[in-house]
Amino acid sequence: MKFVQFVIAFLFSSTCALAQTNNSTAFAPYDQTIPGSSVTFNMVPIQAGSFMMGSPGTEAGHKPAEGPAKKIRLDAFWMGAKEVTYDEFLLFFNDENTPRDSEVDAVTRPTPQYIDLSWGMGKQGGFPVNSMSQYTAMMYCRWLYKKTGIFYRLPTEAEWEYACRAGSTGAYYFGDNAKQLKDYAWFADNSNKKYQKTGQKKPNAWGLYDMLGNVGEWTLDQYREDYFTALGDTALNPMVAPTVTYPRAVRGGGYLDKPDALRCATRMPSNASWNKRDPQMPKSKWWLTDAMAVGFRIVRPAQAPTAEEAEAFYAKYCHE
Repeated sequence: MKFVQFVIAFLFSSTCALAQTNNSTAFAPYDQTIPGSSVTFNMVPIQAGSFMMGSPGTEAGHKPAEGPAKKIRLDAFWMGAKEVTYDEFLLFFNDENTPRDSEVDAVTRPTPQYIDLSWGMGKQGGFPVNSMSQYTAMMYCRWLYKKTGIFYRLPTEAEWEYACRAGSTGAYYFGDNAKQLKDYAWFADNSNKKYQKTGQKKPNAWGLYDMLGNVGEWTLDQYREDYFTALGDTALNPMVAPTVTYPRAVRGGGYLDKPDALRCATRMPSNASWNKRDPQMPKSKWWLTDAMAVGFRIVRPAQAPTAEEAEAFYAKYCHE
C-alpha cells in the first residue's frame, strides 16, 4: 500500500523536480479564455493544507468505504469554479484541427454521439457537459493543455473532497442539515429531473459552485473500497492510479440523487452498466449512455510539471 503513496508523491508532490508555469502568475483567481473563442472559465485558488478526509461512523448515511477518516495533506492547486460546460467542451468536440478517435495523434476528440446524450436538458448557455467517460474528460484536459499551454487535469479524490469541504467538517459544506441543500445544490428534490445551468446556487466558502449535485464529477482515481485502509497516516497528495476501466471514482452526486448521496464524503464507483444501452459493438470508450448525471471539473496544480512531465502524465493517464 505504500507503493500507492510513492507513486502519488512522485507525480504531484512539490518534492518532485517541477517547474512553475509562468512564474509571474500570482496564486489568485483568474479567468481563462480558450484560444480561438470567446469562451472563458474561472479558476479558484485552493491553498495547500491538511484535512480529515472521509466521514466518521456516527455521520448519518456513513458507508464503510468512507473511512476510517484519515488526515490528508495536499499541495496547492486551482480548481474550476464551476463544472465544465457544453460551451467549453463543444470547442473540443468540434475542433476540426483535432482528429477523431485517432490512435496515433497525441490528442484526439470524441466520436460523434449516436443519440443526443444531453437528453434534451440543455447544451450551450452554461449547462454542464454530461454522459462522457473519464477517458473523454481526460482527453479534454489534454486538448486544453495544447490550446493554452497550461497543465490541466482531473482532481484526485482527495483534492476534490478537500476543495468541497472548504474547511468544513460536517456532512455537507454548509453543515449537517439536509434541509439547507436546496440553497446549494440541484438534486432529486428540486431539479425536476434535469441538470441545470451552473452557478445558480450558493457556492461553498471557497467560491466553488455545484460541488454537490447537478452532475457528479469524475476524479482521477481508480475506485477502491479499501481506499482509507490503504492510505496510511498523514498521506501527501494521495491518489490510486487507474489501471482498469471500472470502477473509477465519481464525487458529488447528481440531479437525480437524494441528500445522502450529496454528502462531502460520499464516494461513487463507476460501473459498466452506465453504458448498457449503447448500441455500438464494442461499446463506446467516449460516451456513457446511462451516465446522464455525470460530468467533471478541472484542476491546475500550483506547481506545474515541465513539458516532458506533462506529456508523460497524459500518456499514462489518458486511457480507458
